[in-house]
Amino acid sequence: MSQAKNDVSEKLMIDANAQPPASERIPIIARPFVSDRAKKTLDTVEKFVEEECVPADPVYVQQIGEGVASRFSSHPPVIEDLKKRAKELGLWNMFLPKNHFKEGAGFSNLEYGLMAEMLGKSRVASEATNCAAPDTGNMEVIAKYGTEQQKREWLTPLLEGKIRSAFLMTEPQVASSDATNIELRMQQEGNEWILNGQKWWSSGAGDPRCQIYIVMGKSDPSNPKPYAQQSVILVPASTPGITINRMLSVFGYDDAPHGHGHISFNNVRVPASNMVLGPGRGFEIIQGRLGPGRIHHAMRNIGSAEKALEWMIARMNDPTKKPFGKNLSEHGVMLERVARSRIEIDAARLMVLNAAIKIDSKDAKAALKEIAEAKVFVPKVMLDVVDKAIQAFGGAGVSQDTPLANMYAQGRTMRIVDGPDEVHLLQMGRNENRRGTALRKKLAWQKEATEQVARKYGIQKKDPLQLDRVSGKQSKL
Repeated sequence: MSQAKNDVSEKLMIDANAQPPASERIPIIARPFVSDRAKKTLDTVEKFVEEECVPADPVYVQQIGEGVASRFSSHPPVIEDLKKRAKELGLWNMFLPKNHFKEGAGFSNLEYGLMAEMLGKSRVASEATNCAAPDTGNMEVIAKYGTEQQKREWLTPLLEGKIRSAFLMTEPQVASSDATNIELRMQQEGNEWILNGQKWWSSGAGDPRCQIYIVMGKSDPSNPKPYAQQSVILVPASTPGITINRMLSVFGYDDAPHGHGHISFNNVRVPASNMVLGPGRGFEIIQGRLGPGRIHHAMRNIGSAEKALEWMIARMNDPTKKPFGKNLSEHGVMLERVARSRIEIDAARLMVLNAAIKIDSKDAKAALKEIAEAKVFVPKVMLDVVDKAIQAFGGAGVSQDTPLANMYAQGRTMRIVDGPDEVHLLQMGRNENRRGTALRKKLAWQKEATEQVARKYGIQKKDPLQLDRVSGKQSKL
């Protein structure tokens, strides 16, 4: 990049953002947990996303091509150029937290969470930095639970960005929000496991570079422990017996070439050495996988919300679009929407950062409540902000002329993926309700303590609003 281009780029960033760099916008309560190295990297991520990834988004979409067969066999050249650039900038594999993995870039969940927010403003940024779902969660699974052979065969090329992966858990014929319902059958025969069944919403399966599936299935259906019936196994995408039946759309978007596959397994034979951690350990693995991934999704959602707010403010100040002779920014209702969006985004960010700090202090299991809170709250905030931005643009907001419609579609799925809102709310409600008996005892004790204090001071308990007003004369009867 020439010096002249750098100068123009710097000016554009200042004029467009009208705000300090990302490192100076870190919430004050999180700053003590962010290293100087992470702050510097955060600024580099922001600059890379705003100046190189966002402008490349429309190019990426066009390079995918047209037609189902073409779109799901394409590999846009722009993504490889961006990956090369990201490596030059040292923006690679930032997602693996340093306190749990040696393979990552050495950042904490909190530090990466701040970076993920920046990545969420672009369609290509996460993949360009090798921080895209579902690869991030899949790499964490193999890094945490995989054997040395599994790491050499699959983790290394994933970390290098040479291949991609998919996570196969959800099934079309059962209520997959309850993972004990999963039916894909795993039967061991000698040194192999034989897989039969279906999976869908297999995100990433459409990409021709997807070479490995992480599959959850039922290996021991008669086990009296319902959470010990499932296993997770690594299945090469080229294994005979696998059929990608179709790709599923998201509000009409096909998300090519990544896609979301509906896949059938017909007597698929996989070496027993591909089993992860061991038979019956499936729930343990997926719980370890989904926790940090929910935080990654949430931070990207916040980035999307910020982007939607930027588009809304820009539209409100467009001098060529003046309803009733005024800029939208001169209409009070619009300023209120901007203010409420700012409050909601900032509140959501604090919630996610709190969860990330809790994970960093121990692990994802210790932060289940905080993760669930963020998982439920943040997508709704993002959807609300995007909806306001769409309203500001009117017809253009629901068309392909802005990114808002696609952002809304993506955001809406976040209320379903990695466990629907209802599952998290039910568990959170149960956990809170367990305090019921103790709280009743506490309130009863406090009531008795109040009466004791009143007796001590010779005060008879009395309602301060007691009136005892009697109307008319007392009846003679």
